[in-house]
Amino acid sequence: MKKKLVIPMVLSAAVAGSTFTSAASAADQPSHVKAGKDQALFMTNLKSKEYASKNKASALQFLQANKAKFGMNDPANNFTELQKETDQLGMTHVKLQQTKNGVPIEGVIITVHFKKDGEVASVTGYHNPNIEVKTMKTAAAFTKEKALKAAKKEVSAPASLPYAPKTELVVYPYKGVYYTAYKVNMTFHGKKPGNWYVYVDASSGKIIDKYNAIMDADVKDKKVTGTGIGVKGDFREGLHMSFTGDAATGKGTYTLKDTSHSGMKGIETYTANNSWDENALPGTLYKGDSLGFKLKPDAAAVDAHYNSEKVYNYYKSAHNRNSIDGKGGKIMSTVHFGEDYANAFWDGYSMTYGDGDNVDFIPLSAALDVAAHEMTHGVTTNSADLVYRGQSGALNEAFSDIFGAIIDDKDWEMGEDAMAPKAIMDGQTSLRSLSQPDKYDVGGFFAPFGNGSGKYPKHMSEYYNLPEISWFDNGGVHINSSIINHAAYLAGEQIGREKLGKIHYRALTVYLSKNSNFSDARKALIQSATDLYKANSAEVKAITAAYDKVGIK
Repeated sequence: MKKKLVIPMVLSAAVAGSTFTSAASAADQPSHVKAGKDQALFMTNLKSKEYASKNKASALQFLQANKAKFGMNDPANNFTELQKETDQLGMTHVKLQQTKNGVPIEGVIITVHFKKDGEVASVTGYHNPNIEVKTMKTAAAFTKEKALKAAKKEVSAPASLPYAPKTELVVYPYKGVYYTAYKVNMTFHGKKPGNWYVYVDASSGKIIDKYNAIMDADVKDKKVTGTGIGVKGDFREGLHMSFTGDAATGKGTYTLKDTSHSGMKGIETYTANNSWDENALPGTLYKGDSLGFKLKPDAAAVDAHYNSEKVYNYYKSAHNRNSIDGKGGKIMSTVHFGEDYANAFWDGYSMTYGDGDNVDFIPLSAALDVAAHEMTHGVTTNSADLVYRGQSGALNEAFSDIFGAIIDDKDWEMGEDAMAPKAIMDGQTSLRSLSQPDKYDVGGFFAPFGNGSGKYPKHMSEYYNLPEISWFDNGGVHINSSIINHAAYLAGEQIGREKLGKIHYRALTVYLSKNSNFSDARKALIQSATDLYKANSAEVKAITAAYDKVGIK
């Protein structure tokens, strides 16, 4: 059933035409130029001097001294620092954004990785040497406000948005042409929720490209611990919540607001009260009049709150990551969104769960792996930020599935606890399977684009070559992800979930970038295993063998 393909993300993308003009003189430079494709870099085992400071200046000095090796022209003047992080191994990673005339080139990012002693170990990411030597106008012909207006009209956004939209000037590569463009990002909800990225030609005002990255899950505020009953009848102990009222009698209001974690802003669970009102999200804090949340309407909120903390605790204990953003940011979930809404999504800010339609799904917050999946989309947004189309989008989906299966470790299935009885009777016992992807059909609509079997793929020979538009799952992000999923399962069976998680987390947060593809993922995972467990270790061999087995080189 096609419906099953839209959890946990609902996507759409489209392309509109743009206007091409020629430069008449140096004073009338073109606002878009042809510069070919970005070039991948994944160079390891490098040798350098030991830099006293592991920072932007040292990274650029190293690139400038070795520009011929990396195929660059003048890196010292064409890259700016995005961020610098030092990991638990003592390695420092300096992420650099390529620019044109000081304007960032969208998705064109490299990282210089320093060893603990200051020597450069590797350089990874994407760059474009051709754009460096092109003459190009990077000034906009109109304001950000006009770009926002055009973008809102293009995606039928409501007049009022729940979050402030973000508009910035970028150089946007699209089909070999680099445009000076406004990148507009806006989020809204309702029956067709969106986390839209719209690229507006900063010269003509035409829409160059757009895609939807929605990632379809008296005493005041005294800390207390209560209990609840989940969707499937599970008794949930240790629910951290807040109490406002009379401490002596216990009479007052109990809210699903957890402030028990030091250095973290809290875990909060809201209800949309089955409204489709996009401007009302996240809704109202879920509350009751006792420490026990045991009524049927409470169940979805109990599970969302309980599962959010479990996922938070996993990332904190296994990877020392403090919340989704890694900075102690608040974790928010909303339940009871819409009516019979058979979906869950990450909108770039929080998780939202529907109550299901009781045909295919029950309330989706019931499933720990769905919560882990959605929250991992948030981790991805705040690290590799994988673009949600084509192979990078499939990686985005796969890493969410993989961490879902690592955190909910009873099997290698995704979403099995959110399936409705009727779906189970029809043979759909889970949403996807990492161990046996091809036990499920992709649906007749997609079947002609694969090898003819109509099954979820587990090898590159079964890859679905789908157009990168919404009707085709943005290039099969929920379909081709099963190849990566299966590789993780194969490796996990050899080395265990704990090591599998450490390797995938390092790859996601250190080596992958916005436009990474399947081949990049192989390299990133092997390098991560090498960093953690040394070359030729059992862990490196397991990752290598798994990717060989699924045909990714």
